[in-house]
Amino acid sequence: MKKIAAALLLTVPFCFQGAFATTVQQGKMTTCNKDAAGKKGDERKAFMKDCLSAPKAAEPAAVAVPMSQTEKMKTCNSDAKGKKGDERKTFMKSCLSNKPAAAATPAVAATPAAPPTQQEKMKSCNADAAGKKGDMRKAFMKACLQKAA
Repeated sequence: MKKIAAALLLTVPFCFQGAFATTVQQGKMTTCNKDAAGKKGDERKAFMKDCLSAPKAAEPAAVAVPMSQTEKMKTCNSDAKGKKGDERKTFMKSCLSNKPAAAATPAVAATPAAPPTQQEKMKSCNADAAGKKGDMRKAFMKACLQKAA
């Protein structure tokens, strides 16, 4: 039994390597197929052979795998060193949402404020709805959120 378990443990990494290699090859095949549109017969066959055997330098860039939220937090936190208060908050919001950060210049500070986010609208309406309950609160929140939009 121990020998079987050991054999399985040794083969598992190789199984995953094959899966990753297949996805790269599949990506290359997809790209070559798109490029071969309109070609037929021997012309297509020759094109596909050249395209699929092209050196790695000619391969299209790999599709970027999105970072996990934890990886984003680590990266953004390290990039935010030295920033404090509103500057850090603005930087972190921009960094975590993958939007380019606005330059912190006096001209930017003078521009009109961006419309509030849905979360900010909810907080504001929630605070205004204090003391309201049931259907009355539901109606108030609906009207408040529509008005804030």
